[in-house]
Amino acid sequence: MTGREILIGVSGGIAAYKTAALVSRLAQAGAGVTVVMTRSATKLVGPKTFEALSGRPVLTRIFDRGSHPHIETAARAELLCIAPATANILAKTACGLADDLLSTIYLAFDGPVLMAPAMNYKMWEKHAVQRNVAQLRADGVVIIDPEDGRLSCGSTGAGRMAEPEEIFQAIAERLSNNDLTSV
Repeated sequence: MTGREILIGVSGGIAAYKTAALVSRLAQAGAGVTVVMTRSATKLVGPKTFEALSGRPVLTRIFDRGSHPHIETAARAELLCIAPATANILAKTACGLADDLLSTIYLAFDGPVLMAPAMNYKMWEKHAVQRNVAQLRADGVVIIDPEDGRLSCGSTGAGRMAEPEEIFQAIAERLSNNDLTSV
């Protein structure tokens, strides 16, 4: 991972705390990690946590640094991983909506994309969510399926974000693939 540039998108699910462990693991492996957080995500884990773990400023606003932060950020990265990927970000990306920095970066990014969904099992099972996941898969996005288990709401079922080590391995596998130009 040394010298690889990875973009981690964090959307507003409680599983965002697990993404801190992923960012730490990637940085310890020598990757350059830039974190982009949605506004909702910042309510769950503070940007300072990700800044400390990545050693870089966290991006949160579309009209922040630079004249075209979505273009500039997307151009620097080799891989984009969104974890957790909430039902909201799955819908935005499947439909091509861009109303925040993360969804705008997704549209401007032309490399491999991985998403690790996390939500309540009833949300995960919804036809609309499954339709969006199917569309993203058809678009070439690698979906790291959620696991069965106890959810933060107290329910049990599919919806737990994959463990950070599993996501790390999926990123490492994708980066080791010789064809990084196809999504």
